[in-house]
Amino acid sequence: MKFASLILFLFLLLGQQVYAQTCCSGGVPLSNNLGLSNEGKGSFQVGINYDYNNLNTLNAGSTRLNDNSRQRITNSILTNIGYAFTDKFSVETLFTWVNQTRTITQFGNENFTETKGIGDAVILLKYTLPNVFKNNTTLNIGLGSKIPLGKSDIVSNQGIQLTADLQPGSGAFDGIGWLSLAKQLNFRPTATLSSSVTYRLTGINNSYLNNTSTYKFGNVLQANISYVDQFLVSKTLINPGLVLKYRKSTVDKIDNAIIPNTGGEWLFARAELTIHLSQNLRFTNKLEVPLYSYVDGTQLTPTTRFTTGFTYKFFKKQPLITNIK
Repeated sequence: MKFASLILFLFLLLGQQVYAQTCCSGGVPLSNNLGLSNEGKGSFQVGINYDYNNLNTLNAGSTRLNDNSRQRITNSILTNIGYAFTDKFSVETLFTWVNQTRTITQFGNENFTETKGIGDAVILLKYTLPNVFKNNTTLNIGLGSKIPLGKSDIVSNQGIQLTADLQPGSGAFDGIGWLSLAKQLNFRPTATLSSSVTYRLTGINNSYLNNTSTYKFGNVLQANISYVDQFLVSKTLINPGLVLKYRKSTVDKIDNAIIPNTGGEWLFARAELTIHLSQNLRFTNKLEVPLYSYVDGTQLTPTTRFTTGFTYKFFKKQPLITNIK
């Protein structure tokens, strides 16, 4: 039965003219949107962001092919909620809603597929270690899980279950590890150099293809290094920044068999601009473009990504003021 399911799955892939799963560089941007700061005991933050991810570049290995007949677009609404129990211990959650479209244009015909709905969520427990190496250096450690809230069994208009990369959810719990290190620069106190690493150990969807197969997305490693500065413009604080992001995904598997055209490595550059509209409200914009990609086989890879949204801090720990007479 397992072997028959694998043959059926590969047949559906060919029948739908899909070059690749694109799950390793498309889908809901979970790892890309974690990392609310700990603002002190009792601080409570809510962030709402819109994320647009356009995949319109077809690669074979590291070679870009002259083929624009395939396009994937993912629109996501992301809600981050963070609460600090103490100055060091906090929790962050991420809830998602996702709309995905796939358009294939060949020989004058267009095949359009769309899915939408609640996506998977993330809960992350974080611990902050200030001045762990030197002054003005902060280390953050996080452990958590991705929770499969989204549907993973949506079918097409023809009654055929859509492939895993088009589903809003993954149908599996994942383990997530997160580590970040930030250093305020001595020669420019308004600037911060930081780096972060996120690793997602993906679980197995045991109910794939109407409970006839198992599906496992590839494990994902993501590493960032960023430089952020602060300026005062017309009495408004702004934080421009530049980020280099490396992402590696292993291959997907169905019934423990490797799925071709999945997995790869990417290097991105991202420009960021945060505007502090008030003491508690900030507006952030991010534009990300690929610098290099190497994919296994032939795959659609990201062309451009844009994220924008607001974060509001409802409460911040007030400093203790002591009058000395």
